[in-house]
Amino acid sequence: MPPGAPLLGSLGELAELVEALPAVYVRFSAGPEADRTIVSRDHESGCVLPGLSVNPMTPEPWWTRPVEHWAARQLCQYAHLMVDGRLPWLLSGRVAGRGPDCEPLLVDVVPVAAIRPAVVEEAGAVYRRVFRPGADGT
Repeated sequence: MPPGAPLLGSLGELAELVEALPAVYVRFSAGPEADRTIVSRDHESGCVLPGLSVNPMTPEPWWTRPVEHWAARQLCQYAHLMVDGRLPWLLSGRVAGRGPDCEPLLVDVVPVAAIRPAVVEEAGAVYRRVFRPGADGT
């Protein structure tokens, strides 16, 4: 991450940042420096995508629940990507298209913050409590 970029340590901090910015996205990768040297590619077709594959952290207008719930859901949906040194980080930029799973493809990327792995664990607990009550025996 660039010097001075925050390192988010809680879901609450993440939600506050998401609420403060007009549009922010999450990406699971080795980070902004590594992503400057690669292109996103559709794994099935091999086609090069016109931007970095990301997922929205800004809730949609129809979302009436807390921002923390949206953030927890978004992190949990893609937490399986935390392998081989990949970690979540927030970024902004311009949407240049959509990927094969309808995910935004970002160009003119600006790193916003890094997300500690503990935040993903916290998001998992919130996700299970809010969206899957009873699934963990509670």
